[in-house]
Amino acid sequence: MKPDTCNPSNANSSLSDRKDGTGGTLYPVATMTRSDKEQLLHQHGMMIWFTGLSGSGKSTIALGVERELHRRGLLCRILDGDNIRTGINAGLSFSPEDRRENIRRIAEVGKLFVDTGIITLAAFVSPTNEYRQLARNIIGNADFFEIYVSTPLQECERRDVKGLYARARRGEIKDFTGISAPFEAPLRPALDIDTSQLPLQESVRRVLQLIDNIQQPTVNSL
Repeated sequence: MKPDTCNPSNANSSLSDRKDGTGGTLYPVATMTRSDKEQLLHQHGMMIWFTGLSGSGKSTIALGVERELHRRGLLCRILDGDNIRTGINAGLSFSPEDRRENIRRIAEVGKLFVDTGIITLAAFVSPTNEYRQLARNIIGNADFFEIYVSTPLQECERRDVKGLYARARRGEIKDFTGISAPFEAPLRPALDIDTSQLPLQESVRRVLQLIDNIQQPTVNSL
């Protein structure tokens, strides 16, 4: 009778450490590294973190950047309120405690993407330097690039695409950043973009240039 080579108990003993005495894995397999995944994608994982007031243009710029990266054959993932607040963070409020937890979860999810070699774009108000530093600490300083979309409050309120500012002014939304809750400008952002002064195309171009500058040295070494 032929041996059952599909059964691990009858497999060739070239994987010699079949028992580790602790109940651990019988056939240890080396973990795929981040470098392995970046070589497969031929790109460098990173977090581009857009911060700014609601309506400042964070997600709009991120969508433009994603479209161009896709055209270039680079894998990208956007994280924003539409896919985070309706999913993994659906149960969180806008209290200071829940805002912090919101950022923590986003950063942990973002780190998984970055460690897989994916260019990750996060577009969140993230109103305080403490929250953004929390995200930076989780993701890692070398992979975290902060972009301040510094569009003034007056312009954001004028746009008010979702009617949130009007509701906040009427007292219907508590702790709304810019109206009833503060926003702290980043201390040293990688980029500062005011969409009331720059057209979308130029805003996207500047972010792409930043990504290119980060990508090029690393990709050349893969």
